[in-house]
Amino acid sequence: MVTLKGDERIDFLLAEENMRIIQSKEVFAFSIDAVLLARFTSVPITRGKILDLCTGNGVIPLFLSRRSQVKITGVEIQERLYDMAVRNIELNQLENQLEMIHGDLKDMPQELGNGRYDQVTCNPPYFPTPKTDKRNVNEHLAIARHEIHCSLEDVVKTCSRLCKSGGKVSMVHRPGRMIDIISLFRKYRLEPKRIQLVYPKEGKEANVLLIEAARDGKPDLKVLPPLYTHNENGDYSQEFREILYGN
Repeated sequence: MVTLKGDERIDFLLAEENMRIIQSKEVFAFSIDAVLLARFTSVPITRGKILDLCTGNGVIPLFLSRRSQVKITGVEIQERLYDMAVRNIELNQLENQLEMIHGDLKDMPQELGNGRYDQVTCNPPYFPTPKTDKRNVNEHLAIARHEIHCSLEDVVKTCSRLCKSGGKVSMVHRPGRMIDIISLFRKYRLEPKRIQLVYPKEGKEANVLLIEAARDGKPDLKVLPPLYTHNENGDYSQEFREILYGN
């Protein structure tokens, strides 16, 4: 039996009806961005290894375990979130496929070795570090959302070092950082291969960027059709509803 702490609760993992996830309003609850990244990213099916950086409560490894049979490792710097991720593995009886590491992503190339992973995924902090008096008073949320412990360049550099030549790196971010991301990808030998923009509805600006690159790849970028999360009536679009809840 998995023990819950504080205000934690157990939720269904959306379309994955047989999976559950421990979440907390005060500590960490996954966002739609994690769902989109887990659906967007390429994955090795039966051979290779996947690494998820900034894993939070392990939501992306949980989703990817339904698409892949390979070993999946998550890395989380916050001990409280790492503990939730470990218990989520136990809750879903995935100890033979998933594992978690409590540590700083910047230390992972030295700890895990360069070029060891076929796929590296990351849902990093989106926002530059604000002044202390403007940060979220909840330290767990502040670290998850702001570049307090790692910059965007730290994330890209680490992803590149951990990924095999020919392997893939997938990231979800804000569209406003697209040029920064592409520039850093190329600086660290990651060639953008697929991009998809997600919009709240037709006629609105994109609010989510999904991007995948190949380590040491050749230039050939595919821009996928846009994804609209809501229709004109404000309801979830059919495509987005299928992503969340299945067919």
